[in-house]
Amino acid sequence: AAKASFFIINVADLSFYFVSVFSPRFRSSGSAFARFLERSRSMLRFGARRAFVQPAFRRALWTSAAGQQPFDYDVTIVGGGIIGLATAREILLRSRAAHPNSPLRVLIVEKEGELAQHQSKNNSGVIHAGIYYKPGSKRAKLCVEGMHMMYKYCDDNKIPYNKCGKVIAAVTEDELPRLQNLYERGLANKTPGIRLIGPDEARTLEPHLKCLKAIHSPSTGIVDFSVVAESYAKTVEDMGGVIQTRFEAYDFTRHGSNASDSPGVLITAADGRSVTTQYLITCAGLYSDRIAFKTGGSVTPAIVPFRGEWLVLKPEYNHLVNSLIYPVPDPKYPWLGVHFTKKMDGGVWLGPNAVLSTAREGYSWFHWNLLDLFESLSYSGLQKLIAKDIRTGIGEVYRSIFKAANIKMLQAFVPEMRTEQIQSQRRAGVRALALNADGTLVDDFVFDCSSDWKSVLHVRNAPSPAATASLAIANVITDMASTRFAIGIKPKDSGSALP
Repeated sequence: AAKASFFIINVADLSFYFVSVFSPRFRSSGSAFARFLERSRSMLRFGARRAFVQPAFRRALWTSAAGQQPFDYDVTIVGGGIIGLATAREILLRSRAAHPNSPLRVLIVEKEGELAQHQSKNNSGVIHAGIYYKPGSKRAKLCVEGMHMMYKYCDDNKIPYNKCGKVIAAVTEDELPRLQNLYERGLANKTPGIRLIGPDEARTLEPHLKCLKAIHSPSTGIVDFSVVAESYAKTVEDMGGVIQTRFEAYDFTRHGSNASDSPGVLITAADGRSVTTQYLITCAGLYSDRIAFKTGGSVTPAIVPFRGEWLVLKPEYNHLVNSLIYPVPDPKYPWLGVHFTKKMDGGVWLGPNAVLSTAREGYSWFHWNLLDLFESLSYSGLQKLIAKDIRTGIGEVYRSIFKAANIKMLQAFVPEMRTEQIQSQRRAGVRALALNADGTLVDDFVFDCSSDWKSVLHVRNAPSPAATASLAIANVITDMASTRFAIGIKPKDSGSALP
């Protein structure tokens, strides 16, 4: 890093020198171009010092002074999404209860200017009830637990929600066995109130729905998770937690010469700012694999970004959908299939599809990041996933480009759907799809720790229903932290610290 900084400085100096020598009309110090060059040279030198020299110098001091300086914070969380915020809140709640006079110093760093700007914001807004997930999995357990906690939290904090219910509809004969299996899975997961219903009862709930049979889940609801995240953030700050936005955690240095045994991490931002922390928890969402790798985690599972796009009904046609209408999921690709989703503002979203995103924050075909795209396409896991079923991938791209293809799928559920009922504006979100190197999906929440970086805990995979389960997930992470780190708080439930 230091060599890179001096290279930048030397390039700036040499550029200025050669332009001055070979362009005599710019030699004059009063020349506007000369003043521009001088300012540019100064900015490059300052930027190089700020971005490379100062952090490198501080890293050298940090690693040579183990145990000689206090940490800025006791616990730092990388990622200001709904999981990071919920975790900070839970740690502070337990810390204040255990040590009211000296609670832990907790910091959240977030690279964006505002909190919860990606997956926490750009999602369906559904409070899931736990029907879909494999019995005994972390997703199944934490979804049902988290659903109850979410409704209680919203009630306690006066956050509006709508427990509108969900209808999962089978529209073809071959979907009926899968619907029955899904119903049995929901019963095994203790999803409250679910029932198998016939087409007549389904039409009493959704008058415009055409189906052969359905599951009704009365406990499914909707909420604006951005509002929930804001509430978490306010609680964190009210309890003394610190939130730093526009802090893109870029570099991580372990504490001391015997780093594997010494707690502590120096976190350096992309702009050169840095903080020290005794313990680190990474909740980086779309960047969870990169941050985990920088802090001792495995290369896999890797995150491959997939964009989901929703069509939006025109307001005068919102009456076509009363609540939530979902398809019977394909076991191979459970996130695919069209959904009719009522929103808190009364609108109705239709979708999403799933196409490979051209950037980790690529919310349209016009958002590109060549590094992100190359990283995705060169990953063996994605290559093997595509090779297994390229036809499905092409179909998703086709639906992304041609609205009529989406309408045809929607008409299987609501025959009255027409292209002219759809707004021209779309909504989009990017899903952090965790893939193993063999092309298989990581189908559960993944929380892990590095054997080398003993002061770090990673959230590697937190797909839907992570927002629903955010409070339950925060319990698990805090329980893991309380047993792994010496932070002076006890686990709520020794059985909740899932591996």
